[in-house]
Amino acid sequence: MAKNIIIGQSGGPTAVINSSLAGVYKAARSLGADTVYGMKYGIEGLLKEELLELNVLLDDRMSIELLKRTPSSYLGSCRFKLPDPETDSTPFVKLFTLFDKYDICAVFYIGGNDSMDTIAKLSRYGAKVGSSVRFIGVPKTIDNDLCLTDHTPGYGSAAKYIATILKEVIRDSSVYNIRSVTVAEIMGRHAGWLAGAACLAGGEDCDGPDLILLPEVPFDPEKFLAKVDELQRTKPNVIIAASEGVKTADGTYLCDLVSGAGQLDAFGHKAILSGTSRYLSELIHEKLGCKSRAIEFSTLQRCASHLASRTDVNEAYAVG
Repeated sequence: MAKNIIIGQSGGPTAVINSSLAGVYKAARSLGADTVYGMKYGIEGLLKEELLELNVLLDDRMSIELLKRTPSSYLGSCRFKLPDPETDSTPFVKLFTLFDKYDICAVFYIGGNDSMDTIAKLSRYGAKVGSSVRFIGVPKTIDNDLCLTDHTPGYGSAAKYIATILKEVIRDSSVYNIRSVTVAEIMGRHAGWLAGAACLAGGEDCDGPDLILLPEVPFDPEKFLAKVDELQRTKPNVIIAASEGVKTADGTYLCDLVSGAGQLDAFGHKAILSGTSRYLSELIHEKLGCKSRAIEFSTLQRCASHLASRTDVNEAYAVG
């Protein structure tokens, strides 16, 4: 490999996204890349010409090994949406000028669906102007919803965290012999893979959650309350795993029924999904009259390196 390469990270972090960064860096250096640059805060930082020289920061084996096991995004991230190059080529002209300036032959972008959108637009523009720069998307998302993948780096560690913590929550909820419902809110805007992973809490030593709510299935409050009431007739402590992205039949997020519609990010997604478990907990308490508690796993499920899956770490590195 000749010349230099540049790597960026984008979107939500995971427990293993840095393992992919380490993999790309190690492979690039072993193939003869002169300088490996890092985008500081993704494509948004690159547009401001904020670069890091990874040759200096990752100059020994121990640094790479530590990076593989460090959660979150070492380079920083962003949620910046490039326009369609056919509509507005201004940022592309600047980016390709920077690629020439720093003698870049390949761009690696580690991220999920929106990051793949970014790398696809760069590749499309590069082909249009006859650039020799190569653009490679490195898959990452705890949501496990990237097309053409069996599973995505980041999902395994998040699933392990959810199953482990939910098993402990189930133990805690069984302490008192009183009617109670615990609702655990799990990430997943449109895809129910993470909420589905809650079933892994079940086994010989634990029943697992009693009810799992997925974003793919419209929420019906009457059916939901009837099911919870039915469950409580056979056991005092009911455990519910609910995706943050659960919606009613008309497309309204349950969290919006608590906190309002809220702001959207650059890609048109609701910036913060929070409140689903609170809505469900309050609904249960109001309609069924039993004790109910809401728990949000929140960012812990994507940054818990102490519960990272070894297979996930190794796969993320190999993908890089």
